[in-house]
Formats: sequence, structure tokens, C-alpha cells
Amino acid sequence: MLKKLFQAFRPKTSSPLPDPDAELALGALLVRVAQSDRDYQVEEISLIDRILARLYQHNALEAAKVRATCEKLHAAAPETDTFGRLIRETTGLEERLAALDALWEVVLADNIEREGEVQIVDDACKAMGLSVIDNKKARAKAHAKLYPSAKTE
Repeated sequence: MLKKLFQAFRPKTSSPLPDPDAELALGALLVRVAQSDRDYQVEEISLIDRILARLYQHNALEAAKVRATCEKLHAAAPETDTFGRLIRETTGLEERLAALDALWEVVLADNIEREGEVQIVDDACKAMGLSVIDNKKARAKAHAKLYPSAKTE
């Protein structure tokens, strides 16, 4: 009887996660960056939803559902470079550059570049087959987008 009582309070087994495609891989990387400082804020969640909607033509509800799936993928996730390689192997250069821009948007959302966040973006950049110059340009582009009146370093 005690066993049945404990089973009643255990979470039900969840449905299996989908195999990640480029969209889910990018979403999981965005979540990974946002959660890397252990302070996953509503503003970051909202920004991830807007990025997913913009890049993949989702409405707000669809973007939120994709992000929720990405949160689960991140929690059970392979390494950052695995997601980056998946993006490199399944998308063209323009899409990879857009993904890098999006990662920097999340890093810069709170106007603080934390070492852990930057390291994730650096690792993803390398895995996506992009250069250090691409990374610097993406950072500057994201900074200009988020803070149009500020000067970049």
C-alpha cells in the first residue's frame, strides 16, 4: 500500500524528446546560454521566444512550445559542440550566422557578458564552422540591435 502511495506522487514518465533539428539545436543553445548563470529570467525567456518566432516564422504560442521543448532538450542535452555541429551540417552559412547573432542577443540581453555564457557561444561558433571574426561581428550586431544608442567596444 505504501508503494502505491509513493507511485501516486511520482511524476508520470514523459514522452520521449524529439531528435533535434537545427531549430531545436539552436533553441537548446539559446536556453543553455540563458541558464548558464543560473538566473533564467522572464526577459530571457521572452527574448528566446521572439528569436524563435523571427527565425522560424512561428506565432507566439508556437515559439513558446518550441522553447519548452528546447528547455527539455537542454536538460537532457548533449554537449554544446554537438548542437553546433548539427546546425553546421543542416543549414547554410546565412542561417549559421543568424544563429550566432541570436546567441549573442541572449548573452547581451542583461547587458552583462558572463564568462560561462561567452564560452558557450565561443564553443558553438567553432562547432558551427564560423570564425573568430564572424563571432566578433555577431556580437557587435547583437549589441547594436539591443542597445542602438550605445557604442560598441
